[in-house]
Amino acid sequence: MSCFSCVESAPPVAIFALSKAYREDPHPKKVDLGIGAYRTNEAKPWVLPVVRKAEEAISKDETLNHEYLGQLGMESFTQLATRMLLGEDSPAVQEQRAFGVQSLSGTGALRIGSEFLRKCVGFKTVYVSKPSWPNHHLVLKNAGFTDVRTFRYWDGKNRCLDFDGMLEDLAQAPKDSVIILHVCAHNPTGVDPTIEQWEKIANVIEKKHLFPFFDCAYQGFASGDLVKDSYSVRYFVSRGFEFLCAQSFAKNFGLYCQRIGNLTFVAKNADVLTNVKAQMALIVRGNYSNPPAHGARIVSHVLSDSQLNQEWHDCIKLMSGRIIQMRKALRDKLEELKTPGDWSHITSQIGMFSYTGLTPNHVRHLVDDYHIYLPNDGRISICGLNTNNVEYVAQAFNDVVSKYPDNE
Repeated sequence: MSCFSCVESAPPVAIFALSKAYREDPHPKKVDLGIGAYRTNEAKPWVLPVVRKAEEAISKDETLNHEYLGQLGMESFTQLATRMLLGEDSPAVQEQRAFGVQSLSGTGALRIGSEFLRKCVGFKTVYVSKPSWPNHHLVLKNAGFTDVRTFRYWDGKNRCLDFDGMLEDLAQAPKDSVIILHVCAHNPTGVDPTIEQWEKIANVIEKKHLFPFFDCAYQGFASGDLVKDSYSVRYFVSRGFEFLCAQSFAKNFGLYCQRIGNLTFVAKNADVLTNVKAQMALIVRGNYSNPPAHGARIVSHVLSDSQLNQEWHDCIKLMSGRIIQMRKALRDKLEELKTPGDWSHITSQIGMFSYTGLTPNHVRHLVDDYHIYLPNDGRISICGLNTNNVEYVAQAFNDVVSKYPDNE
């Protein structure tokens, strides 16, 4: 008898199971609105031209080798990534009380950052928004947090931010709780706090002595503007907060499989950072020893070259612009069809995803009857829309909402 006989079954990761079902579907009009990856108007993956240029330059550099990086990663990359997030003129950067740790994309940054906060700082309770990126819960629990709670975020009835509920839940959080906050383009709702609301959120966090841990998966990708998309973290720096921020370069550089990320630390003073770095080196060593170099080299090469940096800015403006256009096209078509309900939230939301308000019953009929694939919560990836399928998708949405208006 195998010693593995005691291993229990586990459900598949829902979003990847959905993607597999889409790939295996032979229907000619099938649409993938599930997976969170940028697609062109032809529904194809896009390698950014600036990334191609960087890879070509790297391949010709005979001084490069395949030696191990240190536990904290490629220093040129982490410095550039931290400055991109916080701004060159950031007090935290100028006073050298901010630094980065290269990670295995944003997920890896969340994992090692959470382990640090739990084991080295001693935080016991962590809050995530309801809803949030599903992997947040799994990552936090695997990092050692046994007390994972939620705060209200989505107002399903009005399809907007439940701001009063959010503030009330944060105000009731125990002292020294960690609060996971999305920097921009909240996943899955696409709803972000306003500037005025960020101020009130910061006030509660400060008053209750909570610790912010930001998740930044979409800087530049959301609006096309790096500064605008990083407003929340820069504001928290201006208020004197200490925090962590998990950065991903999967979306804004299109480096999905390279798993390149950065965990940014912001402290009140530089004196504490020597010990922080020493502990982070041990955490990385105990998880994966050290990070890979290729993605870091690409990002570092682009961010350190003014011409390539500008080309990259043009790329993220193009990607964000196409997403904004598809939001408008979907809303316009739904309103043209007089689809029951208010669909203004489609364009008021931002980033890759939209929380449509479609119910699980609507989703089931979209998948079964129209071969349109999306998660049960009604979240769609706007990147899956294009000029060739947006009318078909809108008509399908109209059909299921009209036929099944009260099914939850």
